[in-house]
Amino acid sequence: MKLVEITEEFQDVDFPALERSLRHPRTLFSLIMSVLTGIVTIAACVPLFSVLVMLVWRGGKKLSWELFTGLPPTAFESGGGFGNAIVGTIVIVSLATVLSVPLGILTALFLAEFSPESRTASITRFCAKTLTGLPSILAGVFAYATVVLATGTFSAPAGGVALALLMLPTIVLTSEEAMKMVPVKMKEAAIGMGCTPTQVSWKIVLPTALPGILTGIMLAVARAAGETAPLLFTALFSNYWIFEDGQSQVMEPTASLAVFIYNFSGMPFENQIEMAWAASLILVLMVLMTNIAGQVISARSTLKSHWRRTAEPW
Repeated sequence: MKLVEITEEFQDVDFPALERSLRHPRTLFSLIMSVLTGIVTIAACVPLFSVLVMLVWRGGKKLSWELFTGLPPTAFESGGGFGNAIVGTIVIVSLATVLSVPLGILTALFLAEFSPESRTASITRFCAKTLTGLPSILAGVFAYATVVLATGTFSAPAGGVALALLMLPTIVLTSEEAMKMVPVKMKEAAIGMGCTPTQVSWKIVLPTALPGILTGIMLAVARAAGETAPLLFTALFSNYWIFEDGQSQVMEPTASLAVFIYNFSGMPFENQIEMAWAASLILVLMVLMTNIAGQVISARSTLKSHWRRTAEPW
């Protein structure tokens, strides 16, 4: 009966007249703004794709197996590679990740769950936001004064400390925001079942916020992998492998792709310049693969979290 009454009520409505027309100012304005937004979006993507095309064109011509297995050539030498710089970059960034991720996640837990409104939390947030704009060279100077001078040598751990200082604020702020997005009902249900605050954080907050946390970690790793100035003050450079003849040279000057590109791009030799382009391409691909891996893990974590919420109701 109600359906019949509603149908009769709308019988006199002229539906074709309700269609959007460019004669209406609002419709015209919406169309213009949509077109402008699309044009600006395409214009913003032009520099990115230009850089990628240039890297593939200039760096792809030099790619060979020798680049990944060889050592940097001397001034007038042809050939060579930067395998030691790839290994050094992985070691330094791994050390920075090991130092920054646990500290960053624990700090975010304190800010989001244990004491979000305290004076200490406010000061910590202010410091983290300030550190996001810290010039990278100052992080290198800090690591030089605290690690290099203390150990008496340039080394991979010194570079890891400098990069960890740059990664930490990004991890803290993104992890805190991800933890704040966890539904309150899930935490209240866990508390109602007798969970302690630590159990709520470990069993509910961290697994649910894991996709956002991983995104922040990947952003921090991507930034750290491309930094040059901090490594000039801490890890410096080396023409040798960090692991050679079964011995570790971690506490010695260590090669990295960023410093390799910086050194070779300014040389007046065609071979070195081409190798700098190839190293730039490899560095971009490494960062891209890291981001893709992070997105895949994040997507899987999201699916598992959604499945748990739907398959195991409180």
